[in-house]
Amino acid sequence: MEERLLSGLPRMDRLLACPPLSCDALPYALRKEGARLALAELREILRHAPAASIPPLEEIARRGLALAEERSQPRLGRVVNATGVVLHTNLGRAPLSPRAVEAVVRTAEGYSNLEYHLEQGSRGSRTAHVEELLCTLTGAEGAFAVNNNAAAVLLMLTALTPGLGVAISRGELVEIGGSFRVPDIMAQSGARLVEVGTTNKTRVEDYERVLSSGQAQALLKVHPSNFKIMGFTQSVAPQKLAPLARRYGVPLLGDLGSGALGPGPWPPDYPTISQWLPQVQVLSFSGDKLLGGPQCGILLGTSEHLALLKAHPLARALRLDKLSLAALEATLLDWRDGLLPPAPAMLAAKQEELQQKAEQLAAALSSFCPCAAVSCAGQVGGGALPGEALPSWGVELCPPAGPEGLEQALRQWRPPIITRIHNHRLLVDVRTLLPGEEAIIQAALAAWAGGER
Repeated sequence: MEERLLSGLPRMDRLLACPPLSCDALPYALRKEGARLALAELREILRHAPAASIPPLEEIARRGLALAEERSQPRLGRVVNATGVVLHTNLGRAPLSPRAVEAVVRTAEGYSNLEYHLEQGSRGSRTAHVEELLCTLTGAEGAFAVNNNAAAVLLMLTALTPGLGVAISRGELVEIGGSFRVPDIMAQSGARLVEVGTTNKTRVEDYERVLSSGQAQALLKVHPSNFKIMGFTQSVAPQKLAPLARRYGVPLLGDLGSGALGPGPWPPDYPTISQWLPQVQVLSFSGDKLLGGPQCGILLGTSEHLALLKAHPLARALRLDKLSLAALEATLLDWRDGLLPPAPAMLAAKQEELQQKAEQLAAALSSFCPCAAVSCAGQVGGGALPGEALPSWGVELCPPAGPEGLEQALRQWRPPIITRIHNHRLLVDVRTLLPGEEAIIQAALAAWAGGER
């Protein structure tokens, strides 16, 4: 029965000759791919549903064209983040500021002075565009930027501690996502891992023990920014490690991870660049977390140590591309000028502002679906401030048939709207909405309510 049904499927040439596949302006190869996918999809249906029948040829052609049109669009694109997770790793972490977006477009649409010194008329340094700004903002002697913070840590250890024992607390041997772990990065760098202390308690004496015995010739302090250990705990701040490192004449290196410049919309005791930088020889952190810029890894420190990093062969393999550099420079200019990029601005939003925004959105959506403005809790995300609830406001949508169908409809809208289901309701957290995105949500919900569901 199955074979007889499958043999009744139309041939590829007949399908391609059938309108609307034959009449569309899409490239032939794309239309052929859509037809192939439509036939493969239909074969699967017939194999698993013997009672199914083969639809008319024109219907199969329409499905083939729809699949071809899907394939014609870029796979990577904008989405509306209504989850309340500000630095959502799956959604690209920090959105860029208008100034950064403009800088990327300006740099991308033609040639640029990426490695050209305009005043001297000769070759220049590609990271010089951001190094001076980084030093001005942080007080560092030297600065460098690579393609992410894991790369920054790898370069730092490879250039400064090859073959050396590097002491790190057991409680700071973090996994930074995607199964990339600090011990693995250290092994790739050629450094030798020397664990000190225990998972929950590490003291100054633990570091001194491995320095005095000769087991370690460098210290590494890592901020566990994507998890938190509670209860019976103790760790050693860089301010207490720095005198020990000086006494033994060894470098103290730091990986701050989330990269908070200084006091801001995060807890007062949260470790910042301004606290760690004076204590270490080199400090690394991410550019797309609390800094609110593009994906990159930033390295700050003494001129001597930064010169070693820049001269290392690995620096070229890990270097930033021109678009990321343009976005980073613009983000730093925002900070210099007292303008918060979108992600830090979202974190700084006041509850009164969020409540008003939620109430206005609920009023706009109420004619399409039962809803109400409600208080809720989001997250910082991106491996920053773990365990810290982020009080917020949102719109709770209550479709009669349950939230799953509406969640899928919003996710399939263009641009997709990413929400979350909470307490059997569909929640739109307004903290993470960018200007103008309320109108996108309203249009999507109007279409859903009008029967396009």
